[in-house]
Amino acid sequence: MNFEHFYDAECAFKSIEDIAGKHVTVMGLGLNGGGIASALFFARHGAFVTITDMKTAEELAPSVETIKASGVDMSRIRFVLGKHELEDFESADCVIKNPGVKFEGNKFLAAAKHIETDLSIFLRFSPAPVIAVTGSKGKSSTVSAIHFGLCEAGFNAFLGGNITVSPLTFFEETNENTPVVLELSSWQLSDLRGRGVLKPKISVLTTIVPDHQNWYGAMEPYVADKKLIYKDQSPDDVTICKANDKWGAVFASETKAKVVFYDAAPDSTANSKPESRKGAWLGKGGSGFFYEPEIKVPLFKCTRTEKHNAGLHELKENQVLCSKLKVPGLHMKENMLKAAAVLRLMGVSAPETAEILSRYSGIEHRLECFFEYKAQNGQNYTFYNDSAATVPEAAAAALCSFEEPVILISGGTDKKCPFEPLVSALNKSIAGNRLKSLYLLEGSATEKLVEATKSGNAAETEAFSSVLKHEPFDSLETLLRTLKTELDNSAKEERTPVIVFSPGATSFGMFKNEFDRGNTFKKLVQQIFG
Repeated sequence: MNFEHFYDAECAFKSIEDIAGKHVTVMGLGLNGGGIASALFFARHGAFVTITDMKTAEELAPSVETIKASGVDMSRIRFVLGKHELEDFESADCVIKNPGVKFEGNKFLAAAKHIETDLSIFLRFSPAPVIAVTGSKGKSSTVSAIHFGLCEAGFNAFLGGNITVSPLTFFEETNENTPVVLELSSWQLSDLRGRGVLKPKISVLTTIVPDHQNWYGAMEPYVADKKLIYKDQSPDDVTICKANDKWGAVFASETKAKVVFYDAAPDSTANSKPESRKGAWLGKGGSGFFYEPEIKVPLFKCTRTEKHNAGLHELKENQVLCSKLKVPGLHMKENMLKAAAVLRLMGVSAPETAEILSRYSGIEHRLECFFEYKAQNGQNYTFYNDSAATVPEAAAAALCSFEEPVILISGGTDKKCPFEPLVSALNKSIAGNRLKSLYLLEGSATEKLVEATKSGNAAETEAFSSVLKHEPFDSLETLLRTLKTELDNSAKEERTPVIVFSPGATSFGMFKNEFDRGNTFKKLVQQIFG
C-alpha cells in the first residue's frame, strides 16, 4: 500500500483572520486533547465548527464537557458523534484530520476540499522557531528534556505535538523569540507531506527501530515518513542524528542541513579527538562531550531573561552531561546527550547545560519512579511506571537500566514488531541474576514473546521458565494482587528488587492507550499496596 499521500501546499485560509466565518470540520475529537484544542482554536477565531467522531457521546463525554466548560461560544459548535456524515466533509471549507486516521481508502477525507492538521495550521501561521524531534525510541523524554533545559536557561519555550499537547493551545503566545519544541510521530509527519511548512531550525532523530508495522507493513514507508522532518531544512539549519547507526548515516547523507552526530564515543573515552568525532558523545561513566568547532553562535537568537543572558559561548569541546542523572538507564543518558547538544546549539554554556540537565527528573510513564512499598518481610520495594514503552526495544532498555534485580511486568498487543531484542535482554538479565521474575499481561504480543523464548537453547528456555512463574494474566489488578501476596510471603533478600512496568507493546483491548495504561497501573498499585 502506498502511504505517500501529498497534501496541498496551499492552505484553506490566507491568514488567521481569514478563519472567521469559515466552516471547519474536526475529524476525531478523541480523549487526549488534540481534537479539543483544534475545535476551541477555530471557534475562538470565529469559525463554525463541526466535531465528528466514530466514538459515541458517552465514550467522549469527558472531552465534550471540557469544550462546554471552556467558555467558548457553543452556538458555533455542533457535535456529530458515533458516526461520520459525508455532508460534513463535502461542505466544509477545511477538514482538520486526526493523525490516527488513514487517508488511503477514506471516503470522508476524499470528499474534503482542503485537509489540514493542528500541526500544519500551527506551522503555517506561527512565527516561532521550531526544534522538531522524531524517532522510534526516546522522543518524549528528549523533547521534555530539551523543553526543561530551555526554560531553565531562560528561554520562553513551549512544548507540543505527539506528547499530547496540541501547539494550537499556545499558538497565540508564540512569536519569533519563543522556541517551540515539537515531538512528531511518523503519522503526524506523514500528514505534513507536500505542504512545505515544516522547516525546523534544529531537527533531532532518535533511535529508529521497527514500530507501527501493523500500520506500515514494512520499514521503508515508516522511515520515509520520519525523513520528512528534515526534508525542507536549509543549509543554515542543523540535523542531529545517531552516528553508529545505518539509519543515521542515511539521514546525514540526505539532509541539506548541517549534521551533528550523537552516540557513544567510538573508543568509549574522552581523550582522543578525531575530526570524525564532531558532535555529541558519551564517554566512560556516561559523561557527555561536545565537539563542533564550526558552529560559533546560536542558530537563532531567541530572547533569554536578563538573568541568563550572559553572552554567547563558542561551541567547543566541553563536558555537557553529568554521569549521574535522576532518571536511570544508559538510554536516558543518550536522550540527555541529544538535549545537551540542542542547548549548546542555542548558546547555553557547557557548565550551565550540565547543571540544568542534572536536575531533570524525567516525565510521566517513562521509567517514572512513583511508589514505595514496605512488604511484610520488611523490605522496601520501589515501583517504576514505564507504560510508554510500546516496542520491545524500549522494554529491553528499561530492563537494563537498573543495577538492582528487576521484577518485570510486561506484555500486551502486537504491532508486528520483532521480539528478539527483548528476548536477548531477558536472557542476559537472567544469566546475570538481574531478572528476579517476570509477570505478563495477556495479548498477542505476549504470545509472540513467549514463543520467541522457545527458539533458544534448552538452557535458555529452562531459565526463562524459572522467572515466568505464572500464565499471562487477563487483568492488571489480578496480576498486582498476586504480586503483593508473593512479595509479602517471600523471604528477605540481600538485594531488594525494583518493580518495573514496561510492557514493550501497545495497550489495545485492555486499555484506551499507553497513558491510560500507566495511570491505571499507578492507581492500582496505590490501592493494592497502599
